[in-house]
Amino acid sequence: MLSTTGSDGHAQVAGFDAPPHTPQYRPAHHFTPAQAWMNDPNGLLHHNGTWHLFFQYHPHGMTWGPMHWGHATSQDLMSWQEQAIALAPDPLGMIFSGSAVIDVHNTSGLGAPGQAPWVAIFTHHDGEAEKAGRIDREHQSLAYSLDEGRTWQKYAGNPVLPNPGLKDLRDPKVFWHAGTARWVMSLAAGDHIAFYASPNLKDWTQLSEFGHALGAHGGVWECPDLMPLMLEGKQHWVLLVSLNPGGPNGGSATQYFVGDFDGQRFTPHDTHTRWLDHGPDNYAGVTWHNTAPRTLLIGWMSNWVYAKDLPTSPWRSAMTLPRELSLQRVGEQLHLSARPAQEVVQRLSSLPTTVASLSTDASVPGDALRQADGRFAIELTAPSLQDFTLTLSNDAGDALHIGYDAASRQYWIDRTQAGLSDFHTDFAARHTAPRISTAPEAQVSLFFDRSTVELFADQGLTSMTSLHFPSQPWSKCQIQAAEAMREGRFELRSFE
Repeated sequence: MLSTTGSDGHAQVAGFDAPPHTPQYRPAHHFTPAQAWMNDPNGLLHHNGTWHLFFQYHPHGMTWGPMHWGHATSQDLMSWQEQAIALAPDPLGMIFSGSAVIDVHNTSGLGAPGQAPWVAIFTHHDGEAEKAGRIDREHQSLAYSLDEGRTWQKYAGNPVLPNPGLKDLRDPKVFWHAGTARWVMSLAAGDHIAFYASPNLKDWTQLSEFGHALGAHGGVWECPDLMPLMLEGKQHWVLLVSLNPGGPNGGSATQYFVGDFDGQRFTPHDTHTRWLDHGPDNYAGVTWHNTAPRTLLIGWMSNWVYAKDLPTSPWRSAMTLPRELSLQRVGEQLHLSARPAQEVVQRLSSLPTTVASLSTDASVPGDALRQADGRFAIELTAPSLQDFTLTLSNDAGDALHIGYDAASRQYWIDRTQAGLSDFHTDFAARHTAPRISTAPEAQVSLFFDRSTVELFADQGLTSMTSLHFPSQPWSKCQIQAAEAMREGRFELRSFE
């Protein structure tokens, strides 16, 4: 990437001003674009061992702007290669979020003989209509690829689903519903989700609506994803709905519902509001197409409250670690579990390990952390989960505190002293997450990647994602634990 330094000290990158570069904050094992602004993941698709990640991208600036679909690929879900931009704005508008499928039976007719097209279903957002005050500014459109995602052609008949008169109508997530032998689309419609069906991805009929009076409604609903998950030999359906604002710790977050889907209508098992991630920095997560029997999700690791102010350059925003989704029963209720993808776990299992006992307040030798350069994982286990505090610190005086409070049954992450935070008044905060599991033992996994931490507790029943920007890499780690946890231990693994 070519860059020069201007007279104001800012790096000139690809035709736009970028603040001084901050390589110390760039995650090594999470996707970030080489430069410029990124938000929602889009069009996730797996084919022949390659993971495709498309994403909302403004290639000409460091803040949100005219949206494109960027594109990256990976063989292992940890090392990503950025590809050419897939979709760019056109006379119908910007390219907002959506999904992609492999049309195996060429129902769309967009493929060549004997060749299954890849079809992207996305929202066209008409900026001129928005400026004119019109509400019919978001329509659903198609693009297709005949070379496995390297190049894309917009469908000549766009839009395939015109706006019926709603201000917010976007983020189509499409899958093939075998029970009714047709495509089903989940579409965010302001304060609810609308479901549509099509035999060919071109002609859509509305089936039903969900959510007018259910779930959290502190902000607009976005990025739905409806998926089947098996538990105890029975198929259930989970509906993800991102919400901005109105999350449990402020700003944007993703809620979910567990229920049944009969090919036309989604019916929840109960009216409880549940959250995919209780940290402040996991939004707009959706799942990959073509991964059965696995279900994998990735989210945008940021929050709309301060996303445009994050102190990274010449890029802004990263994706979370990919996560395996499954259902777990706790009492009479079903909950969604999100754990690091098995590719991440397998990579960790081969790395050098530092082990310490919790029989006394434990600490990790400084050399182990300094060599990790901010890239490491910690696994804490004990026969009994009680109060504990894990503190990461450095010679600059920064400190990140993570722990569990038994009295309130809450995990927590405190980034108030964890480095740079003056870029936004709401960033420095202590965030909490309820413990869902009723098991006595402690099982907490923490993944650190320079400016990120992801917490997975109780086999993924509770998760938290949190950004932080230490002045130096973490060089000290100490754990203080209640007496009842002293039989436990923690393991630290440094990424290569």
